[in-house]
Amino acid sequence: MSERKCKGKSDIVICISGMTASGKSTVARRLAEKYNLKYYSGGTILKELAISEGYFPSGSDWWETEEGRRFLKKRMKDSKYDLKVDQLLLEKAKSGGVLLDSWTMPWLCDRGLKIWVEASIEERVRRLSKRDKISFEEALERLREKDEATKRIYKRLYGFNLGEDFTPFHIVLDNTKLSSDETFKVLCELIEHIIFKKRDKS
Repeated sequence: MSERKCKGKSDIVICISGMTASGKSTVARRLAEKYNLKYYSGGTILKELAISEGYFPSGSDWWETEEGRRFLKKRMKDSKYDLKVDQLLLEKAKSGGVLLDSWTMPWLCDRGLKIWVEASIEERVRRLSKRDKISFEEALERLREKDEATKRIYKRLYGFNLGEDFTPFHIVLDNTKLSSDETFKVLCELIEHIIFKKRDKS
């Protein structure tokens, strides 16, 4: 990364969102590293809260395990976990120089570039099946259960339709037919154009 991009990052906030197995977290971490931004994940913070409740989250597939699904059901009954995560992420956004990997920040944070990473349900199931080494049918069942529960949580809390309402987003990238590297490259080009070229002109 050039010297120019390392300076004056305090005004930069990037929010990345997308459904489970869309590839959002993978590309979010790579973008944070490339642009020297602090990376904060809503999912990671939720896992930390789960630990405080006596759960033992481990691995990227924990949310799809029996224990992860139990915690998801607990979140559906008690909003305090998700509200705490969102409060912490909003605090992080105030300082700038951050990339927020979150389902809610595109709606709740009033600043920054907001990106939605889209993928077809079939491709997401295929990726989850490969990642967790489970059958396509089991991956489909897990994904549908998690999608439905997650959408219900945020609809109840904030009123938006996750995965259906793209109003807050500046970029919606369908990566169904893109590799992880191709997704990263496309988003780099867009970020360069939208954020850094605009800053150079000002």
